Amino acid sequence: MLFASQSSADERTAVRIALTGVRVFEGETLSPPRTVVFDGGVIGTEEAGAERVDAAGAVLLPGLIDAHLHLHEVDTLRQLGRWGVTTALDMATWPAERVAAQRGLPGLPDIRSAGTPAIGPGGPHAQFPDLPADAILRDGAQFVADRVREGVDYVKIVLEAPGAGGPDPAAAAALVEASHQHGKSVVAHAASRGAYVLALDLGVDIVTHVPMDAPLGDDEIARMAGRVSVPTLTMERALGTMRGLPEALDVAMGNVTALHQAGVPVLAGTDAAVVRGLPPLVAHGESLHDELELLVRAGLSPAAALRAATSGPARHFGLADRGAIAPGLRADAVLIDGDPLEDISATRRIQRVWCAGVEQEGIRS
Repeated sequence: MLFASQSSADERTAVRIALTGVRVFEGETLSPPRTVVFDGGVIGTEEAGAERVDAAGAVLLPGLIDAHLHLHEVDTLRQLGRWGVTTALDMATWPAERVAAQRGLPGLPDIRSAGTPAIGPGGPHAQFPDLPADAILRDGAQFVADRVREGVDYVKIVLEAPGAGGPDPAAAAALVEASHQHGKSVVAHAASRGAYVLALDLGVDIVTHVPMDAPLGDDEIARMAGRVSVPTLTMERALGTMRGLPEALDVAMGNVTALHQAGVPVLAGTDAAVVRGLPPLVAHGESLHDELELLVRAGLSPAAALRAATSGPARHFGLADRGAIAPGLRADAVLIDGDPLEDISATRRIQRVWCAGVEQEGIRS
């Protein structure tokens, strides 16, 4: 893939085309070659008057959804789009004005955000540069009220193992209760077994990361029933390498295998971020393809891995207008060369990408 174009995709307009001879990923299988109509920003049904484009048997995926990343600047959204990521679920970006500036930009990936995360006073996240003072969780109800006023889509809390400087448990419990009263899901960072148990005790909805320090027990796996996992294996691999602990990825992948085998929904997220003063560990966009490959290595079928980046996040984050190629849904789509059900790495061979019907520029397979 080459990012050669300097013009911005957001300067273009939604198209009306009939993509013929395309094989569509339908959740389990690929369809026989058929026609898909993009009618402006949505998927339509009427071919008459549409520009016909021969896909020549290429595969059409729903636009990919990264279920855990951190926003940076608008150029990052363009980078995501070029790699087929049409929806970005941000798990902590501040201030609120920075998030608002990236919402609803025509022709670019759509975003959702947790805004400022809730953290404890002594954990490693408290050392992040420019962290707003109100990120330190003291009053759970007030923290949620502030985030709701800023327009967040869900609430993020960073949990640590007991004694490791995480949020006060009573304040964390109040945060979960208040979030649910406001109709907001709670996403918990839990990268150790101790933090994972705390997330389960608190009753959060989505647990991001999996323990790298120890396997989850049968009880923890069973208690994940009704919850969702976003393991971010790509980031966990990078952290293990950086710390000289390559075996940490094996522990993490074993936990993903156990969760998946128990029927816990597993979503694809990368934790891609740009943080001042820290090395860039995971790149926006390309890393989601790494995550799909790691999920397959952990035991998901290629079809399940694709659902983890399409219909799964759409369902569990309440995005009813995307996640599949179907009439009436957003025209978010990725045209690729090759069969990802036979080789998941085929998702990297991108020919064209559309965000709400606007084709992304600078893409070459």
